[in-house]
Amino acid sequence: MTGANSFSVSGYGPARAGWTRVFARDSLARRLDWPILLCAVALSMIGSLLVYSATRNRTEINQGDPYYFLLRHLLNTGIGIALMIGTVWLGHRTLRTAVPILYGISVFLILMVLTPLGATVNGAHAWIVIGGGFSLQPSEFTKITIILGMAMLLAARVDAGDKPYPDHRTVLQSLGLAAVPIAIVLLMPDLGSVMVMVIIVLGVLLASGASNRWIFGLMGVGALGALAVWQLHILDEYQINRFAAFANPDLDPAGVGYNTNQARIAIGSGGLTGSGLFHGSQTTGQFVPEQQTDFVFTVAGEELGFMGAGAILLLLGVVLWRACRIARETTELYGTIVAAGIIAWFAFQAFENVGMTLGIMPVAGLPLPFVSYGGSSMFAVWIAVGLLQSIRVQRPLSA
Repeated sequence: MTGANSFSVSGYGPARAGWTRVFARDSLARRLDWPILLCAVALSMIGSLLVYSATRNRTEINQGDPYYFLLRHLLNTGIGIALMIGTVWLGHRTLRTAVPILYGISVFLILMVLTPLGATVNGAHAWIVIGGGFSLQPSEFTKITIILGMAMLLAARVDAGDKPYPDHRTVLQSLGLAAVPIAIVLLMPDLGSVMVMVIIVLGVLLASGASNRWIFGLMGVGALGALAVWQLHILDEYQINRFAAFANPDLDPAGVGYNTNQARIAIGSGGLTGSGLFHGSQTTGQFVPEQQTDFVFTVAGEELGFMGAGAILLLLGVVLWRACRIARETTELYGTIVAAGIIAWFAFQAFENVGMTLGIMPVAGLPLPFVSYGGSSMFAVWIAVGLLQSIRVQRPLSA
């Protein structure tokens, strides 16, 4: 072995020295976490079937082509996998040095959403329309830059051996780094993304070894912030209605409570094994709005039943389990923090998405990782998988 950064060992050096040893014992391919990769691919493929089922009859959105969303979902998956490969090739340590640039770009893009270039989709003013039917949701990529930026600050002196854990000044600096994009996203307002970012911040701090006083303090500040947001009327009317429908499921079932009501009907009608792929009455009848994105889990519940929906959750569980192993086994705090941030992101977003279809969480407009239709989300989660793979690839062989 020539060292932790040698391409022939970890995949990060001259290409001719690494790719010619793809199947060697210490090669890149042998050191990838294949359960994560295979489960992520399986989730994306299942998602393509669910997206197709949800959109094939919806001529008002599929431009008369039943395969329109299916092909785009597969294209997004392919681009996402390419981004994952690029992330592994670059390495999380290389991206660590590029954090200031990445952070600046992400802040610039979310600021662009607040300009006339921003567009409103499904009530959320969180998009930039690029043209040709393509749009970008910058907040998805901001989740990654928050994780990388906070990890860079919190791990710098610990990995250098100067301190056993981040001091209060470092924690404060990392919180300031995260607060800027979170505040901008809140102004959109994109409450769902803000919720995920806050959970990411908490997960990162827990993994960093920072004092628990910061965790409890942030929880208190979060509660006060939520109260202030409500009292200052920062939320849009549609967001207030979503919380009202969550608090009272019987409130206006034909209006503000329609989405969640139809979602529960769809999932409840699936039973143990479902009605069969492409044979769901709620899905075919187009009763559930935004079924290819936020409510894609209802297609699984109705057409694949408890068994099929449970299989999706099992695959997500394997991804989280393997990510936890990567976080535990890496020898550097930076890698542990990055992996922990991704775990917090995936776990909360999946719980929120599934929970809102079951009525146990408010509707927040968050996609189901790997499964829901959407380019920005798909690209971001596959980049995150690339970061996890990079952390595993660069660990010592004895780990």
